[in-house]
Amino acid sequence: MSGSRRGIRKSHVIYYWRHNVRYIAAMKRLALLLAALALAASTPQVMAQSAAEDAAYPSRPVRLIIPWPPGGSNDVLGRLLAQRLSETTGQAFVVDNRASAGGILGQELGAKATPDGYTLTLATSGTMSITPFVYDKLYDPLTSYELVTLYALVPYMMVVTPTVAARDVREFIAQAKSKPGALNLASTGTGSINHLAGELFNLMAGTQTLHVPYKGGGPALNDLLAGRVHVYFASVASLISHVRAGKLRALGVASLNRSSQLPDVPTLDEQGLKGYDVVSWVGIVAPAGTSPTVVNRLHGEISKIMASADMRERLASSGAEPAAMGPSEFRTYLKADLARWGPVIKKVGIKPDS
Repeated sequence: MSGSRRGIRKSHVIYYWRHNVRYIAAMKRLALLLAALALAASTPQVMAQSAAEDAAYPSRPVRLIIPWPPGGSNDVLGRLLAQRLSETTGQAFVVDNRASAGGILGQELGAKATPDGYTLTLATSGTMSITPFVYDKLYDPLTSYELVTLYALVPYMMVVTPTVAARDVREFIAQAKSKPGALNLASTGTGSINHLAGELFNLMAGTQTLHVPYKGGGPALNDLLAGRVHVYFASVASLISHVRAGKLRALGVASLNRSSQLPDVPTLDEQGLKGYDVVSWVGIVAPAGTSPTVVNRLHGEISKIMASADMRERLASSGAEPAAMGPSEFRTYLKADLARWGPVIKKVGIKPDS
């Protein structure tokens, strides 16, 4: 009898266990269904709230990451724009300098930020068009960001110390070919835009110069003025006073158009290096996924700022020219810049810390 009772109890336990499992499973399915229904019901409300927030943008302070230290040319251009945006939008655009590893830290930080329009990044030709070819597994300049606007172009120039006999580009090429490697090319570091400007020159002219990298423009320029290095590519603004004083000789403007500040100096393109075009640029990007409404609002505000006479004068004094390219035009320009520098970096064999 006791064995029979134990059998009955065991069967009851199995029955109730199975029943409870089915009940729990059914409750879980019901909970999931209710959650899905609640989400579906709230989606229009969430979308409406998101659209309203985008339309009111910016409704609180915006952080602008500048991947460079305070005081440099990129920082100056970034702070100038942040100041103007604060004035036109009524919200503070707060500069956050994140200088490290040639701009990589700040640029990566901007790519990983919440895509709500309240974290923007100052993008440059160095961090967007060059760095991704040198370092693996970084941000993708075309997919990690929404390209807001390219708002300033910074023309470059080729100069030599007076100890170099060449008076123009053709004479420099002849001199460099007569003694390969005898002329030193100064730069602000391996893989910098002025390093690549010199390497592009070598590839197009068939010359060979000895690259001498420095930790910044100051040390490079000091040695150039002292005659310890011979040739240098940098912005017109950073070199013009030394050219006018006769301390450096301008051989040519690196962009396709002559500089308004030095209209008598021909371009390298005019002097036989057809298609040679090196221009540094500065733009604004937002994390991928940022609302088109926010992107278009920012571009519209920046376009109006760039159109003002005061802003144009301020840019000119910093050696820059206004651009205000929209997202689509910016993307086309960036693709062309990537196509320009990728092959140069590959041919030269530039690697991290090379």
